[in-house]
Amino acid sequence: MGAGRAHSLYRPARSPVHDLPPHTKLVAVLAFVVTVVSTPREAVWAFGAYALLLAAVAGAARVPAAHLLKRLVIEVPFVAFAFLLPFVVPGERTTLLGVAVSMPGLWDAWNVLAKGTLGVAASVLLAATTELRDLLLGLQRLRLPALLVQIATFMVRYGDVVADEMRRMSIARRSRGFEARGVRHWGVLATSAGALFIRSYERGERVHLAMVSRGYTGTMPVIDEVTATRAQWLRAMALPLSALVVCLLGWTP
Repeated sequence: MGAGRAHSLYRPARSPVHDLPPHTKLVAVLAFVVTVVSTPREAVWAFGAYALLLAAVAGAARVPAAHLLKRLVIEVPFVAFAFLLPFVVPGERTTLLGVAVSMPGLWDAWNVLAKGTLGVAASVLLAATTELRDLLLGLQRLRLPALLVQIATFMVRYGDVVADEMRRMSIARRSRGFEARGVRHWGVLATSAGALFIRSYERGERVHLAMVSRGYTGTMPVIDEVTATRAQWLRAMALPLSALVVCLLGWTP
């Protein structure tokens, strides 16, 4: 199984986190996120503890804080949604900075913001320490349906191809003096999108025929069999197990 060049989120390094097999990291991140989501929102201190755990993992993986914070920008839409909750959720009202807001809305906003940020941060750390190809191998090792793994593989391999096709079409439009400046240009953009879809579909057919001619029968050969030792599993599960302890303490009255 192959998967193109390294993605922009990945940071090559030699660290205990980078060296872990990919499927152990996938399980660890999933377990950590489930634990965070299961934590009561009123246990504010617990989310601080989760943040410290992620900071320790980032330090062990040699992932700079600037890299992590920059990638957290992806959650801005969720942050905007969270800031609206205190104004739209009904319930007991209180005053915050001179503005009347809903107490249940404030708790809901905190819940979305804290848990969403921690989940995104854990995902960013996973991407920063694991190459895309290894992630796909890890999913395969975890017995994810083979068809889903193949779809993800082709998305990774040919995503750049489609992006390059879009760039060439954009250059062709600009070379003819076209600039999208208003609604009246949407028709041209819609035509370009249709042409891109047809070209991508035709390219996919050619790739499929080429694979079939080389013996493809619906399954991809496994080039590397990823395995993990007990010590590696224990090292990977240190994060979610520590988070579980925090979660249980958070539920303690």
